[in-house]
Amino acid sequence: MGDIKTNRRALRHGALCLAIGLGLAVSGVAWGANTDGSIVGRTKAGATVTVRDPGTGLTRTVTADADGNFRFPFLPVGHYQLDSSKDGKPVSTTTEVNVSLGNATTVNLVERNAATTELEGVQVSAPVVINAVDVSSTEIATNVSREEIRRLPVDQNVQSVALLAPAVNKGNAGFGGISFGGSSVAENSFYVNGLNVTDFYNRNGFSEAPFAFYQEFQVKTGGYSVEFGRTTGGVVNAVTRSGTNEFKAGAEMTFEPSAWQATTKNRYWDGERYITSSEDHYSRTKMNVYASGPIVKDKLFFFAMYEARGYTPQNTNDEGTLLTQNDTDSGFWGTKIDWHINDKNLLEFMAFSDKDRNEGSVYSYDFATHTKGTKNDVITSDTGGRNWNGTFTSYLVDSLSMKLMYGRNERESFTHGLADAECNPVRIDDSADAPDVPLGCSASTMVEKRNDTRKQGRADFEWTLGDHLVRFGYDHEVDTSEYQRHYPGPGEYYYSIVHADPGSTIENDGVMPPGYDMYVRQRRYNIGGTFETTNNAYYIEDNWNITPDFLLNVGLRSDSFDNKTAEGKSYIKVDNMIAPRLGFSWDLNGDGRTKIFGNLGRYYLPVANVINIKQAGGLLDERTFYTFEGYQILERNGSQYAVPILGQQIGAVDTSQGNGTVGDLRAEVDKNMDPVYQDEAILGFQQMITDKWSWGVSGTYRKLHDAIDDMEISATPQCGGDGYIGYVMGNPGRNVTVYGDTNCDGTPDGYLTIDTSKQGWALYDASGNYLGQRGWKKPRRTFGSLEFQVDRAWDEKWMLNASYVLSWSRGNAEGPVNSDTNFDDTGRTENFDDPWVNLSGGYLPNDHRHQFKLRGTYAINKQWQVGADVTALSGSPITAYGVGNPYDKTSYHSYFICVENCADPVSENRVYVESSRGAKRTPWTFNLNASITYLLPLDEKNNLRVKFAVYNLLNQQRTTGVDQDLQTSIGSNSNTYLQPIRFQPPRFGQLTVSIDF
Repeated sequence: MGDIKTNRRALRHGALCLAIGLGLAVSGVAWGANTDGSIVGRTKAGATVTVRDPGTGLTRTVTADADGNFRFPFLPVGHYQLDSSKDGKPVSTTTEVNVSLGNATTVNLVERNAATTELEGVQVSAPVVINAVDVSSTEIATNVSREEIRRLPVDQNVQSVALLAPAVNKGNAGFGGISFGGSSVAENSFYVNGLNVTDFYNRNGFSEAPFAFYQEFQVKTGGYSVEFGRTTGGVVNAVTRSGTNEFKAGAEMTFEPSAWQATTKNRYWDGERYITSSEDHYSRTKMNVYASGPIVKDKLFFFAMYEARGYTPQNTNDEGTLLTQNDTDSGFWGTKIDWHINDKNLLEFMAFSDKDRNEGSVYSYDFATHTKGTKNDVITSDTGGRNWNGTFTSYLVDSLSMKLMYGRNERESFTHGLADAECNPVRIDDSADAPDVPLGCSASTMVEKRNDTRKQGRADFEWTLGDHLVRFGYDHEVDTSEYQRHYPGPGEYYYSIVHADPGSTIENDGVMPPGYDMYVRQRRYNIGGTFETTNNAYYIEDNWNITPDFLLNVGLRSDSFDNKTAEGKSYIKVDNMIAPRLGFSWDLNGDGRTKIFGNLGRYYLPVANVINIKQAGGLLDERTFYTFEGYQILERNGSQYAVPILGQQIGAVDTSQGNGTVGDLRAEVDKNMDPVYQDEAILGFQQMITDKWSWGVSGTYRKLHDAIDDMEISATPQCGGDGYIGYVMGNPGRNVTVYGDTNCDGTPDGYLTIDTSKQGWALYDASGNYLGQRGWKKPRRTFGSLEFQVDRAWDEKWMLNASYVLSWSRGNAEGPVNSDTNFDDTGRTENFDDPWVNLSGGYLPNDHRHQFKLRGTYAINKQWQVGADVTALSGSPITAYGVGNPYDKTSYHSYFICVENCADPVSENRVYVESSRGAKRTPWTFNLNASITYLLPLDEKNNLRVKFAVYNLLNQQRTTGVDQDLQTSIGSNSNTYLQPIRFQPPRFGQLTVSIDF
């Protein structure tokens, strides 16, 4: 007997090793996500278990093991019937089971002890128990189905769905996005049917389909398994609708007329209007039609949808001198094809297009008289693209299943105007005097064309080996950006008019001459090329039931990425990023109703394509500074406009950010760069109170390690510190190895290493005497939270979900973007331009101490339902930024404020004080969405649904962001510091009418 056990153990371990070997040998092609769910549970030992989808006829059968355990992996999301029998006799009655996205539904057909106990007669040994608590999961996730969304006042976009989850909030910058668990908006991933649709140019955005195209969403906020990677934020995973044996069709219309929108408030500062928005409004109409059904009964199914869109927003510029009226009539199409080749093999195909064109006609405008003048320009924006993927799922044997996926994601971004060839953009800072006519004749500030294409594939396997469920796979993606960007107008210049005191030092180290208090920055910006990045990963995971009640999850993921230049050469390449994951789930009572779970994991973040483009693409960023000599008034199409008159040049031309050539990248990229990664720890508890009520509590701690960003290395250890390298991509606060001058003859000849925690930045006095070097602080970001949640499941009468999150996000760097300074070039922030920028630690932009969320639906009767969605969010940190530092090197934003002798040309005589991060906060924000729905069954198959929803019912337009620049030049305090600049959107109404046949 002992020999038999030994042999079985050896066989099992051998099989596990083989699984690992296969996992490393699988060859496939990008990375995906769960697109399905599973059913697990207990029945009689050796019993036959059958699951069937009554809608499609899909049927799968497995045999329970010696302990009575069974598992159905890779089940499409939907409704199933479950049966079990042994020796021709039923073990239980037919059980109805819902399978949700990314979850395992536990169905115990017998009591635990009854699984191996033989009973006479019919083997119906206990009531069937379906557990709402997924005791096989060690992650934190929120599932939201299409039907739940239809009952709630949720605006029709994926971001609004993600915001239903605890610890997920809107970003605090003008470039939008959402923040998961204190991370920046550029660290998340988004999937549709396993297709990665995340914007890889700067990682803030994604391809999106209409609500009616989706079946279910899962929002993962932490602890996700090794099949997910390349994100240090969160994951939004969605699956689309599919066809069944029943032919269905329908239509849905959405109306958002401008008459149902509250007026956006104009904003005033010191009695002057600085934001003109009361004329801003829009009208939106959407109509989608769909059809689904069998092509071949029980074999081949289709779902198809088309949505026509009418969207006509209008808005004025801040001064109220230009009015832009937009129009878009682009349509969406999408389809899903499912082929059940047989009960063991499925083939799916999904495709959709979110291509969109918007044309904005720009008119001169007199806000005082509400008079529209002549048309100055037409701005056209082309966005979106076509997306598709194919997925093959196979039950190879009862214990081994496989899923293969290949797909393509396209995103276009092209904004251009008729005036681009004739007009330069002009802006003026808030402390300078504006002319009586519009500045410049261009409503566009950039001519940018980008086509991004992701080719991706993936192979995933599940292998059941006794008490072990082994999951392994490989993924690969190629992300290609075709890019062109420049400013509009003659010479491709952008003019900025800035206030500065006489004698003060401006941003290029030039000194304002006497008699002038304003200067003009003439900036030329040009870049282009085709850039490619490849990402690869292997993963393996063992879910080991050490006991029937205790699951241990052990996983390992190995990532690599290779960002390339326009010539196809490696620019930043990192291999062997090993990401371990360790989790557990303890079913406390063995009944699947109460669990304690925990997770430890490491997650890596890839380098966005914007980095390849900006540094390895021959960027020209030429900045020339002139004294301001007043305005020249010109005329175009019968309208006057002003451009600055340039006086004497101040200081040298600044091309430090890019001189138009691709330099020796060995001198611009750290040879031994470390990747950016985050470690995460989670401990949680979840319990079903009744069959309807459940509650949970969890604690999360995250720590972000390292940054990949640009630093200006102005001094090297060799040659007495007199060795200028320039801007280098590397890890601030760590050793940087670059090509430079090693023998002090003025010519680069080899690699040298700079410890940037102590060296790299040259310090000089006002006379130019070298004083030594200074280094950078290592970037740091930590996030800690306590999350409480109560849920009451829908029972055709009412449902409720409430959560509270107490959290802290602290450090000296937000992540790859800067929300507080509105800087969205991912990975090229101002955080590390010089060592004085990231000195100050404190609360980071996405820190919200308190977050309350509540959503619910109540059915008054069979025809009427009411719903609500409430959010209360404490404010975000505010920092008082200065410019400059005690050694006279200016910067756009620093944590030093000059308080005495600021106009003194001798920098040592100036007195600076450090400004702490996040010393103030924006106010709390409150948002109440409400809806009422009317349901009318016209006959057995026809259903009419009318929902009227009001968003921001109380019309709260509170401040969400302010001007954080206390000083815009050394010693010169800005009179717009703390001026509100971002706000809650005003109240609007939305009517949705749908009918299903």
